[in-house]
Amino acid sequence: MPATTDEGPQHRTGYPPGAATVETRLLVPLLKASHPVPAAAVTGLTALLAVALGLGAAAGLKAVAAVAAGQLSVGWCNDRVDLRRDRAAGRRDKPLAAGTLRPGVVGTAALVALSACVPLSLACGLPAGSVHLGCVAAAWAYNLWLKRTVLSWLPYTLAFGLLPAFLTLALPGRPWPPWWLTAAAALLATGAHFANVLPDIEDDLAGGVRGLPQRLGRRASQACAAVTVFASCVVLAVGPTGSVPPTGAVLIGATLVLCLISVAGPPALAGGRLPFVAIMAMAGADAVLLVLAGTHPVGQVRP
Repeated sequence: MPATTDEGPQHRTGYPPGAATVETRLLVPLLKASHPVPAAAVTGLTALLAVALGLGAAAGLKAVAAVAAGQLSVGWCNDRVDLRRDRAAGRRDKPLAAGTLRPGVVGTAALVALSACVPLSLACGLPAGSVHLGCVAAAWAYNLWLKRTVLSWLPYTLAFGLLPAFLTLALPGRPWPPWWLTAAAALLATGAHFANVLPDIEDDLAGGVRGLPQRLGRRASQACAAVTVFASCVVLAVGPTGSVPPTGAVLIGATLVLCLISVAGPPALAGGRLPFVAIMAMAGADAVLLVLAGTHPVGQVRP
């Protein structure tokens, strides 16, 4: 009798043997299990910020490759750790929970991506590589433990707050970024954590996940997400020059309106999704401002 594992029977893949190509049976579900949208968003933001900060093509490509590998490892780790909870919640949108992927395949993919992330990060230089590996370690700590604690926000704050430092430390002279760039990235990521939880907060509570947003509840988490993202926008507008330029004033005004909608808007409005959409719009504008801030003379960081 075969041993009972999470993987189930040998052919529990959703396809009869030989009925589909390798791409549809393995690669497509594996890509979906990597959380491709947030992984692509973080990798793309890294690429844009690298260009804005003045990294050359070679250094920029190494940094982007390191971030891509790290994000893939984090996404696969997340789905593997959440397998039992996703199955219990009936998450048919997740390949592991739906049975179209074996847990061993996803676990192996996470470790391979993590192994690739180490040399790719260190290829950017020891200081920069060490910072990035610390960011990835924080994300793995979130998946494995901190996600279910009151410190669930901390890995987001640390990892994304240090992303500008990873890139600037890869520049000649290995400078640290200005304080406002680090603070803005950390605030944006903290807000993203609260916003990211909103669509699944009830399922999380039912599954025993009690991070800080789940403990605070939907309304308070909406407010925390909106306020921290708005604060990030203000820091980015004011930080480079110490005053608010006209374009910064427009962005602050627009994000303030979205912030008020997120905090004070009726929960039932637009099926309950309007506050979440407003916060995502704020985060998108904030990410653009973050990249633009890197092109400012003060953004061209100095040792």
